[in-house]
Amino acid sequence: MGLTKQSGGKGALDQGLVIRRTSPHQRVIALAGNPNVGKSTVFNGLTGMKQHTGNWPGKTVSNAQGLCRSEKYEYIFVDIPGTYSLMAHSAEEEVARDFLCFGQPDAVVVVCDATCLERNLNLVLQALELSTRVVVCLNLMDEATHKGIHIDTEKLEQQLGVPVVCTVAREKKSLQHLLETLDAVIDSPQTPFTVHYPVAIESAVARLEVGLRQLPLSINGRWLALRLLENDRALMQTLERETGIVPAQHPMLTDALQATHRELPDSEALKDSIVTSLLSEAERVAKIVVRYDKPRYDAADRRLDQLLTSKRWGYPLMILLLIGVFWLTITGANAPSAVLGDALFWFQDRLTDLFRWLELPEWLHGAVVLGAYRVLAWVVSVMLPPMAIFFPLFTLLEDAGYLPRIAYNLDRPFQHCNACGKQALTMCMGFGCNAAGVVGCRIIDSPRERLLAVLTNTFVPCNGRFPTLIALLTMFFVGTAGWSASLLSALLLTTVILFGILSTFAVTRLLSVTLLHGEPSSFTLEMPPYRRPQIGRVIVRSLFDRTLFVLGRAAAVAAPAGLLLWLLANISIGNISLLNHCADFLDPFARLMGLDGAILIAFILGFPANEIVIPIVLMVYLAQGTLAEPGNLLEMKQVFLDNGWTWTTAVSTMLFSLLHWPCSTTVLTIHKETRSLKWTTVAFLLPTILGIVVCMLFTAVMRWFGV
Repeated sequence: MGLTKQSGGKGALDQGLVIRRTSPHQRVIALAGNPNVGKSTVFNGLTGMKQHTGNWPGKTVSNAQGLCRSEKYEYIFVDIPGTYSLMAHSAEEEVARDFLCFGQPDAVVVVCDATCLERNLNLVLQALELSTRVVVCLNLMDEATHKGIHIDTEKLEQQLGVPVVCTVAREKKSLQHLLETLDAVIDSPQTPFTVHYPVAIESAVARLEVGLRQLPLSINGRWLALRLLENDRALMQTLERETGIVPAQHPMLTDALQATHRELPDSEALKDSIVTSLLSEAERVAKIVVRYDKPRYDAADRRLDQLLTSKRWGYPLMILLLIGVFWLTITGANAPSAVLGDALFWFQDRLTDLFRWLELPEWLHGAVVLGAYRVLAWVVSVMLPPMAIFFPLFTLLEDAGYLPRIAYNLDRPFQHCNACGKQALTMCMGFGCNAAGVVGCRIIDSPRERLLAVLTNTFVPCNGRFPTLIALLTMFFVGTAGWSASLLSALLLTTVILFGILSTFAVTRLLSVTLLHGEPSSFTLEMPPYRRPQIGRVIVRSLFDRTLFVLGRAAAVAAPAGLLLWLLANISIGNISLLNHCADFLDPFARLMGLDGAILIAFILGFPANEIVIPIVLMVYLAQGTLAEPGNLLEMKQVFLDNGWTWTTAVSTMLFSLLHWPCSTTVLTIHKETRSLKWTTVAFLLPTILGIVVCMLFTAVMRWFGV
């Protein structure tokens, strides 16, 4: 989940829904499966991470394509979004269904979780209705064995009429048999098992199939007839777009549809009957092929769930875990940040030597080295170490199966706000980067609830705001001595973040009864089994797919911001720099918020990257022409005290840091996701206005008490 960048490599390029084959030996394989079955691990194991990523036409759902060779063919594997059903109710399910229908895959591999086969068979049975070339991949066989679950694969093959392959996706050698089976399936289609529905539905399907055979369609007629009975409008629109055919308007089908609607007028009851038939068949097959050594194979998971999702312990344990993650991030990032900063600023000195050796003008040296490069170096040194710790920790929780439990715990509060419980996951992603959290909102099916999550994601502080919050907490409320200081900093930081979470709930509720009013939708939240995280893969994926990608986007705006900052600090009017003029102009308004002009201009100029707010404040106070090196916290605190700071100034600054506008990267991401200037503006103004109001109220109350 989140804002990622897959590893590069040569892959197949998508042209609409149909994948372009570049040689006669290439075959396209659709890789389908429920969420959390290890489908992506199978994909990565087969393709060796040689993949291409992009967006499906008309969707904001990403796909991944990769190449893999067997003895006979070169396969283009297409990792379609995880889905529980092909009766689409979300963008992900629509993408999966549309590719299977119109993408012309040569075969379909359905990856199943061997520890819960019955639930996965629902998708398998629907895939069998669409394709005669299907391979069932039973993944996570090691976990099934560990839990005392045994699956008779021969009986399963007999029941389904298609090959079944057992794999442990983390062990690449277990995937070789899957490729060999695919070679055989490509050469000889099977006759898969057919689900039988009630007599009235079978009669209607038979009538419609007669007419559908007359149309130039490659989709399985029986499956399309069932969708016509369900009146699946989204599928019919895609069918018209891809083929130009509107079955409901075809003369050969009109009479059959009218007769069917007279016999089966209740469309909802018809859908329920189809779903019930599929689930009954899945249950029947599972009873035949699955055997358990003990009645409650998942007893350990359930005991953990009783603790982690209980009303009494669920929330306290979440808070303790949050404190632990922040403590590890704070303590672990200090030394690497100092080393990285020393290295980058050492390179700045070498750039200075180069400019002087080339006898380049001082203004060019100032603009490029002291402006663009210095700010870039500061952002990288401050931002990279905490992200390199936070993102792997976050991904470990995801890999272990705990994040869905967080969503479960927070579902009720979000339901009270007329929002979706999945927003809890996107909110957690926002701690690392708000831009990542905004992209993660794609997992929310309802457009209204997705927009609620996008607009409120910025109320949880991202990694870029942590340095400001931690520095102020340490200087004015904790002190710097001993290991207890970092623990107390983590505790106070968690308190500040809880205020941000409460703000998220409050603003979500406000929006849901005003601009985005509506009832919360229901959703299926799967509780995956707890798993031992794959630490090596998690670290690589977090560093390269998340950390470096987010850092790259931040760095892209930090360098131009550094140039602008240097110009403002070095162009003077009446012996006073433009930067100080701006600070003086903003000072009266900033005082109403408990700040001063230097702090407010620092937040404005920190729009590209929140990490540079404190250095800009020091730059204004010390009247330097370049970004200030903060030095140690005691020296920083003395500079602040000399310029009139009190503990109330520190609190107002933290409140505004927590609630102010999103950074430029997040704003651009919001515009990309919503495709709306209106909602991007709302996302910018909403936290800004709230931050100003909260700071003014806090300042007024403190002054009323004489503080």
